Amino acid sequence: MTTLIDRPSTALLVIDVQNGVVANAHDRNGVIANINTLVDKARSEDVPVIWVQHSSEELPVDSENWRYVAELERRESEPLVHKLYGDSFEDTNLEALLAERGVGRLVVTGAQTDACIRSTMHGGFTRGYDVTLVSDAHTTEDLSEYGAPSPDKVIAHTNLYWNWQRAPGRRGGAVPTAEVDFQADADADHE
Repeated sequence: MTTLIDRPSTALLVIDVQNGVVANAHDRNGVIANINTLVDKARSEDVPVIWVQHSSEELPVDSENWRYVAELERRESEPLVHKLYGDSFEDTNLEALLAERGVGRLVVTGAQTDACIRSTMHGGFTRGYDVTLVSDAHTTEDLSEYGAPSPDKVIAHTNLYWNWQRAPGRRGGAVPTAEVDFQADADADHE
């Protein structure tokens, strides 16, 4: 249902599952296992897997914190998008990679829920993409000392509000790993 013309395909985004980002993340191992399940499924269905990697003062390029977690392996043929901002579209080649592949629907996984995940979902949505969040394949660390809710509540709230996200010609949605259908359109996420 995307508003993008001639973009019938879906892509899996794996955002910032880096050592320094998920070291203290809520349900780290479970989320990474779910992402691995989705990566395997996407590969078996010839669905593009696009990896996104953040760099910053805390995540300097080529540092151990910057590297993707060892449990996830990117294939050389799978694009890697380097970013400096929360929204994976900002000042990157993500849009060009998606356009080349005819992608109009994004399936989003990774970290952190309340930062780069949310920014990328909104960024994709405002650019015309349907955006499905995998409800048990994103995570965040505990930022309650700064006034944020506990990580489980941040994740639950993001799943709740994104499930009902709508705009003319496009939809959001939130489904668990077991219900991800890369061949379905966004309408199927809400039936």
